Amino acid sequence: MPLAVPRSSGPPRPSSTAALLAAALLAALIAVLPAPPAYAEPVLLSQGRPATASSQEHTWSTAAAAVDGDAGTRWSSAAADPQWLQVDLGASASVERVVLRWETAYAKAFRIQLSADGTNWTDAYATTTATGGTQSLAVSGSGRYVRMLGTARATQWGYSLWEFQVYGTTGGGGGPQLPGGGDLGPNVLVFDPSTPNIQGRLDEVFRRQESAQFGTGRYQLLFKPGTYDNINAQIGFYTSISGLGLSPDDTTFNGDVTVDAGWFNGNATQNFWRSAENLALKPVNGTNRWAVSQAAPFRRMHVKGGLNLAPDGYGWASGGYIADSKVDGTVGPYSQQQWYTRDSSVGGWTNGVWNMVFSGVQGAPATGFPNPPYTTLDTTPVSREKPFLYLDGGEYKVFVPAKRTNARGTSWGNGAPQGGSLPLSRFYVVKPGATAATINQALAQGLHLLFTPGIYHVDRPIEVNRPDTVVLGLGYATIIPDNGVTAMKVADVDGVRLAGFLIDAGPVNSRTLLEVGPEGASADHAANPTTVQDVFIRIGGAGPGKATTSMVVNSDDTIIDHTWVWRADHGEGWGWETNRADYGVRVNGDDVLATGLFVEHFNKYDVEWFGERGRTIFFQNEKAYDAPNQAAVQNGSTKGYAAYRVDDSVTTHEGWGMGSYCYYNVDPTIRQDHGFKAPVKPGVRFHSLSVVSLGGNGQFEHVINDRGGPTSGTSTVPSTVTHFP
Repeated sequence: MPLAVPRSSGPPRPSSTAALLAAALLAALIAVLPAPPAYAEPVLLSQGRPATASSQEHTWSTAAAAVDGDAGTRWSSAAADPQWLQVDLGASASVERVVLRWETAYAKAFRIQLSADGTNWTDAYATTTATGGTQSLAVSGSGRYVRMLGTARATQWGYSLWEFQVYGTTGGGGGPQLPGGGDLGPNVLVFDPSTPNIQGRLDEVFRRQESAQFGTGRYQLLFKPGTYDNINAQIGFYTSISGLGLSPDDTTFNGDVTVDAGWFNGNATQNFWRSAENLALKPVNGTNRWAVSQAAPFRRMHVKGGLNLAPDGYGWASGGYIADSKVDGTVGPYSQQQWYTRDSSVGGWTNGVWNMVFSGVQGAPATGFPNPPYTTLDTTPVSREKPFLYLDGGEYKVFVPAKRTNARGTSWGNGAPQGGSLPLSRFYVVKPGATAATINQALAQGLHLLFTPGIYHVDRPIEVNRPDTVVLGLGYATIIPDNGVTAMKVADVDGVRLAGFLIDAGPVNSRTLLEVGPEGASADHAANPTTVQDVFIRIGGAGPGKATTSMVVNSDDTIIDHTWVWRADHGEGWGWETNRADYGVRVNGDDVLATGLFVEHFNKYDVEWFGERGRTIFFQNEKAYDAPNQAAVQNGSTKGYAAYRVDDSVTTHEGWGMGSYCYYNVDPTIRQDHGFKAPVKPGVRFHSLSVVSLGGNGQFEHVINDRGGPTSGTSTVPSTVTHFP
């Protein structure tokens, strides 16, 4: 490409051979000179990172308040010299600027120091004549830890900072940063009311996904705010459909979002892994059909009519979960064996089979367990809705709902929803092919994660170490750990939101698949708990998989809001040892709440609870079908492992609406001593427990401990205990 020479108003240049030769030499020189390195602009590295301090003046003036991005919160110290505030950036960084936003109590003399290990410090800036206010300091150096060391106060109070901000670059000190935002990839289909052939595109996705129970396709269907006429969105496997408004009523279908079971001869018990969210529906015939089983949430929906939870012909179904939704008409579960509805509003509820549980639901039927099988709590003690993608004008954002206590009804029916928004630019948009190293680099930079639909192999754990990090999946994004690693680990920090993805065990045994908090975690997160919502775990089915314990919750105050942890009983790569998985969910943290806990088919205990003051509202379980004989499930002198066991050391625990079923079809003579095991103590209480033998394939001797009568014969009639002890 020839050099473009600008026009000049001066005298013409000589058109000589020498001039042409000089130009050619210049072009050649430019061609061989190396390009200057591309350096990233410094970015804010400190926000939301773990922070500590030498002291704090009030219970609320914590170190974390100085790195939370909120100009209305602050850290303040004791009234003594010296004092320090430090932040852990999570990885070594090249630090270029530090901004201090002082409150009235400022430092007259202080130092900015850097450290690689948090022990040995190097001065990057020092002054003895500071005047407070906002100081933007140019510094130079590298380190993982940055601190302000105050040596002389300017007032009689301590040191007080509204914000402590560190800017720089990570990636080997000055390397390029990963970008936030970007497109959502080819498997996210975005529609607006003017999009041509919407129905045809929906039908094509459904044709691919209708029976693809263990396929690799993943899809997210997004609808911009507006009204859509004559829509019937049939939803198959690994397909999520969502509106992009801030309220469900912003996106209205004059039509249906349908799940039926024609692919499985009218049996809906395998209609897993699909979801609907944030839409208003005006069903064509007045009633929308949503015939699902596990891992198929119906969230933040407004049905302007009735809702039928059974397949056409009223075949079997084994769901399910509704949250933050309004159904103007009647919900008809019909053949559904169990269902949990939370923080919603219904016009009525027609029947129940074994276990129907409601918490915080306006219009819910009164408790009548076991006949009718309703268990109703007036409110949900603690809840926080799942983060969701929406459009603010033309900009994608993620809304992060606020925590609610004693919630009742939807979060969106009375004005603007409570919570905050994060622009997509603050997310690393993860696409197939991304490695765990890249994902962890994005997290270390302070980015949140948005997984686009796809399958992701990781050769090391995804490390979520920053408070308030959002990890959100679209279209059942699936994470598979390779070589026996743990797929994801969360630090013992406040407010992490895990939502909307599937973890699929790999063929090499993993000790754990998901860890919420490290072993020994003890921090108090009551004000800002971590939430695990629509996070599903699978061992086998899509191929061989193994894991000793699928989910371990060590952090206090965690909310598990709808999970299905499943050791496969069909598909590929399953068998008593082929997809060995001894334990489903283990809870070590205190004050953990589970709302909608589905855990099935583990070789030993499905749920073990060691933490104090745990609560479970709705539990659904099936014991492992494929146990070869009684000896394989013998637990010392006890016949079988309980589905849900509270450790003898626990003094306070409570559960509502909990069922365990057995279907030992390999050896129908297997007997379980009980479905539930718990210490007999005043603080350990259960309400509405049931055990069921499915067609007489195996039997329970008792419901909990030695309480409750045995199941017997082939009648598939539950044995129940209304209250324990």
